[in-house]
Parts: sequence; structure tokens; C-alpha cells
Amino acid sequence: MDICEKMKSERVGVWAIVAACAVWGFAPLYYHAMPEVPPFEMMAHRSIWTAVLFGVWLGLRGELGALRALWPQRGRVLLAAGLIGFNWLLFIWAVAGGRAVEASLGYYIYPLVSAGLGALVFHERLRGGQVWAIGLAAVAVGLLTWGLGVVPVVSLALALSFAAYAAVKRGVRGAALITVLAEVLIIAPPLLVWLAWQGGGLFGHDLYHTLMLPVAGPISGLPLVLFSYGAARVSMATTGLVQYLNPSLQFLSAWVIMGEVVSPWHGIALALIWAAIALYFSSRARASSSVST
Repeated sequence: MDICEKMKSERVGVWAIVAACAVWGFAPLYYHAMPEVPPFEMMAHRSIWTAVLFGVWLGLRGELGALRALWPQRGRVLLAAGLIGFNWLLFIWAVAGGRAVEASLGYYIYPLVSAGLGALVFHERLRGGQVWAIGLAAVAVGLLTWGLGVVPVVSLALALSFAAYAAVKRGVRGAALITVLAEVLIIAPPLLVWLAWQGGGLFGHDLYHTLMLPVAGPISGLPLVLFSYGAARVSMATTGLVQYLNPSLQFLSAWVIMGEVVSPWHGIALALIWAAIALYFSSRARASSSVST
């Protein structure tokens, strides 16, 4: 692949991650609209409907046989399924418990972990401006954590689990749709058994929940496919910093629409984080310009 083709692939990958982050960023509003659904029941519908959506789509295209190609990578796929399952459940629990702002902090921390993994595990090179950008974002997260005065356990758990998921996914060979389907097919069966044992929960009891709960499939599965597609084409550091769009939208959703309390520390941290993003991408643009010339 020549330099121009590589840059085009990276650009498409960045936009795929942006689209995934937009869906994730507004996802708390979906869960907030159904506070009476317990987190574990919501998790069951999230994985089951994702499996149904992708299974039907790939079945109609005659591509379900591609799942067999993942068998030699079953260890990685199983690990990825466990990580994303834990991340999903914790996020649902946090939003349901009125901790959407804390959840958004987790996704502010995640890109720092992602960039660190990229440098330490994948030996990705960070240029001077990019290092300063990551450092500035770290200062923002540190100030926010210090200002809140509590150890952000939920935030750290969300950040670490998703960064680990992204790192594992880089080593899984296969189309994004196939790999995500494999993951939810691991998660869904025990949850389906649990849901049946619970009498099906709220699904089928009234029109509102019967129509709303299946929506958990598209808003869960589609951004994962977009993220998987993008993460395979851009560096861990870029993946992490573009990901700041996700918590920013979550933060705004929690504050403006869901009415959660936001302190001045959140405003300071948000300004520093967006400054870090601007610094990172200006550094990246200068590096691309020097390569092309």
C-alpha cells in the first residue's frame, strides 16, 4: 500500500470511529428512557438483539460460514467477548444509577490508556506534539479526578476494559461484522436462558418496551462494527483521541438532558481535553504534510 492509499484508509477509519462515538455518546439517553428495566435484563436484550440483527444480515448474504474461520482465534474472540460484555453491563448499571457523568469520565480516561498500550505493546511512535497532547489530556483527567475528590472506580474499570478490548481486537483477523457477531454469540446464550427463566422480563408486557428493547441491538452492534473497522486502520493513539467525542457527547447528554450535577471541574477538564485534541491533530496534520512533500 503506497502512502496516499494508506492516508485514505486512515481517513476512512477515523470517520468510522467518529460515527461509532456519536452513537455511543447519545446511547445514555436510550437507557435513561427505560429506568424500570434492570441492568442485567437490558444487557440480555442488548446482546440478544445484536446477535439477531447481525445473524439475519449475514445469513441473507450467505456469509455465516465465515464464523468458522475464527475458530483458530477462539481464545482472542472469547477474551474480547468477556471484555465487551463486562464493559456493556457496567455502563448500563452506571447510567441506570444516575452515574452517567462518571461513566463519561471513564471514556475520557480510556484514550490515555489506549495511547499508552499503543506505545508499549504495539511500539507505535508518538511525535512531540502528540506526546504533549496526551500529557495535556492526562492533566485534564487528573484535575477532574482531584476536583471530584473520589477514586473513580467505575470510570477506571470502563477505561481499562475498553482499552483492553481494543487491543485484543487488533489481533483478531476477520471482517468486523463477523468478529462482533462471534462475540455476541458467546455472550447471548446464557443471558437468553436467564431471561427465559425470568419470564421474559418487560418485553411483550406492553407496546413501549416491546418496541424499544429490540433497538438495543442496532445501537450496540453497529457502532462496534464501525469501531472495529476504524481501529484496524488507524493507530492506537489516534483511535484513543478521536474517542474523546464519545464521552463529550455522553457528558452533554447527562448534563443537559438527564439533569445530572456537573461541577466547574468538569468544565475545566473539558476545555483542556479539547485543547489536547486540537494539538494532537495539528501535529498529525503537520506530519502528514511533511511526508506528502
